[in-house]
Amino acid sequence: MLIKIAKPSDLHESDVTPESIYLSRRRFMGGMAGLGAGLALSGHAQANADYSDVPDGDAPAWLKEKISDTQWRAITPSDPDKDKIAPFDDASGYNNFFEFGTDKGDPARHAGSLQTEPWSVVVDGEVNNGGRFALEDFAKPSQFEERIYRLRCVEAWSMVIPWLGIPLAEIIKRADPTSKAKYVRFETLVDPDQMRGQRSSFSIIDWPYVEGLRLDEAMHPLTLLAMGMYGRELPNQNGAPLRLVVPWKYGFKSIKSIVRISLVEEEPVNSWQQIAADEYGFYANVNPEVDHPRWSQATERRLPNSLFSPNTIDTLMFNGYADEVAEMYAGLDLRKNY
Repeated sequence: MLIKIAKPSDLHESDVTPESIYLSRRRFMGGMAGLGAGLALSGHAQANADYSDVPDGDAPAWLKEKISDTQWRAITPSDPDKDKIAPFDDASGYNNFFEFGTDKGDPARHAGSLQTEPWSVVVDGEVNNGGRFALEDFAKPSQFEERIYRLRCVEAWSMVIPWLGIPLAEIIKRADPTSKAKYVRFETLVDPDQMRGQRSSFSIIDWPYVEGLRLDEAMHPLTLLAMGMYGRELPNQNGAPLRLVVPWKYGFKSIKSIVRISLVEEEPVNSWQQIAADEYGFYANVNPEVDHPRWSQATERRLPNSLFSPNTIDTLMFNGYADEVAEMYAGLDLRKNY
């Protein structure tokens, strides 16, 4: 059951500008009972937007079926004057995915080489129902949900994107964590033959790319495992076929092309922490009061923009999701725990 609480700041349809080896498999799949009750999200459900200008992809039949069965949209806190959905070309053509290169256009240019079917994900660590699972089995028990979220990059640019997927909490509950599970660790695919950035001599990342969340963050209703965007399957350059979306954190936390989800006892060290711990912390909560050592985080460039229309806006605490997530960090020094 979705508890829908409309706010004065919520987006309305008229404000949206849409464009162009199985282990314990049965127990894992059966653990869905009763998950729907208690899911609470700010916002309200609306009819599907028109994404007819977005080019069709080549999704497998099961994914097309799940996408077509998406029944509602949760719209989280938004400023109707600023939070317009970015054109698909911007969202799919301007992003960071260092497995394919360091330029913002490299993912769109080179990610076509990635084979995303079949795809499997390992769930392991401090769980009772672990194993290797086909992506289709992740999706089968769950209703796809569309979430319109702000995406705020640590580099101080941002956009608004409609994602399709399932709450990460559903996967974790089905995995049945042990009492030792305190964190969730994620790994991306390692395949230099398909991912040219991984074979680059200039890469500073020790592959695989690793990210992590506290267990309560991973279980939060806003945390999404996305398999689509703009009413279609997730493009390769945006992290196909499975990526994380954590809207109150900087974008590098939303790891792409996930192949392993591990429940662990100790706080994982993420890839950017390993590279520059003084610049990229574990939490990575969007915070306009804590600057990056090399630039301010007080404002951001909202895409689309241009040289003559930079579209600079103020950055909001927790990226505008403070009402939903701030209580998780009560008493935590956010300057030390950046």
